[in-house]
Amino acid sequence: MPEIKSMFKEVLPKQGQLSIEDIPSMVLSKPKLLPLKSVTLEKLEKMQQEAQEVIKQQELALRDHHQQQQEQEETQ
Repeated sequence: MPEIKSMFKEVLPKQGQLSIEDIPSMVLSKPKLLPLKSVTLEKLEKMQQEAQEVIKQQELALRDHHQQQQEQEETQ
């Protein structure tokens, strides 16, 4: 195998003790981001909102119809 040259020069102490500690430690991985809402939940909420808008429009149309009937009865 060819030797890989490092940019750093290895330095060993000339006196004293050389010790290496290999302590296993926990490695924190990058957190996985989860969507706040699933696609299915977003679709259900959209369908519910559209249904509520349709109901409101129907209620407004019904009120207008009743008001027109009352005005017609009053004019007769």
